[in-house]
Amino acid sequence: MTDKIKLLFRIGYAYHKAAFDPVIEYLMNDDKYDVRFSLDAEKKRYFIFDLPYRHKIVEEWEKLGYRFTDEKKGFDIVITGDTLRDASAYGKTLLCFLNHGTGIKNILYRNLARVQNDCYQIFVEGRHRVKSLLSSPSLGKSEVHLVGLPKLDFYFQGRFNDKEAILRRWGLDPGKKTVLFAPTYKPTCLYDIKDDIFEQTKDYNLIIKLHPYSWMGKYAPHRQHRIYERRIKKYRHAVLLPFEEYNIVPYYAVADTIISEASSTVFDFLAFNKFGIVFDLPCDNLKHSDGEPLLEIDNRQFLKDAFVHIQSGKQINQAIEQCLNPSEEMQERAQIYRDEFFYKLDGKATERFVKKMEELYYEGGHENIPF
Repeated sequence: MTDKIKLLFRIGYAYHKAAFDPVIEYLMNDDKYDVRFSLDAEKKRYFIFDLPYRHKIVEEWEKLGYRFTDEKKGFDIVITGDTLRDASAYGKTLLCFLNHGTGIKNILYRNLARVQNDCYQIFVEGRHRVKSLLSSPSLGKSEVHLVGLPKLDFYFQGRFNDKEAILRRWGLDPGKKTVLFAPTYKPTCLYDIKDDIFEQTKDYNLIIKLHPYSWMGKYAPHRQHRIYERRIKKYRHAVLLPFEEYNIVPYYAVADTIISEASSTVFDFLAFNKFGIVFDLPCDNLKHSDGEPLLEIDNRQFLKDAFVHIQSGKQINQAIEQCLNPSEEMQERAQIYRDEFFYKLDGKATERFVKKMEELYYEGGHENIPF
């Protein structure tokens, strides 16, 4: 009997797993794989200390048969949602990069710039990402493969079609349209519209999904989640999803529109032939400490003429109405953007990912990390 292919999902943070879920299911049902998991980056800040944190949901994953390990070497394939600080510690392996969050932040390029001697097989969601990576000096020895976005496969396969059940789970009214507020932690609009987001959505269901970092205190202050924990108690039409609710994809399914600014969520939402609201940020002033811009694309221009752009929380209600009743021009522009940013939204990106990964593995790509 041929030895199984030893494969490690290096998850990093629990919320990264949402990007892997369809791939995990696919490979765990394939007998030729021996699948393990690592979760080595999760930390929460208490006062000034960053302490290791074990997400409650990990116990549920273990009950489902997920086998976690601290080992790094000995795997034929490693799938990661972020670049690794110590890729050499994983030995000679096929190093597959499946980004945990698409979007317009430039963190992907910054991280790749730090590891240009490592060779990642980078699997991407659309033509824009292919072009931007191939033209970037950050790519180094890594290679790029166009497969689509596996993260969204379950959506397009109809896994979350029972919208009523999802809404009733959170005490929301299935008879109303639903607004999803999904800000990122930095740069963010969550401070700017902390009151308007509630007041302007009273005729709708409001689901608030904060970035996981907004709960952890390490990269963003605990104040971010506390602002919404205090306010949510006053509004029966709204729910604040808890930290443990790591996967946003089911909420893409129930949402009729989304509000965000520079989060990957507004990028993803384009895929669903629905329309969202972009809160404009002062991008000229949004810089990393070294002076490099935070965003790859100015968010004031992102999805312009397709998604609705606002500059104040007082504009939210009107913007929602525009999204629920998009003009012909909005629909035409959205399709142009969709063709540029996404490849084959058919629920089969996972199959393409695995097919290409196996081609690379059997061709000997697992020996291509330089030492």
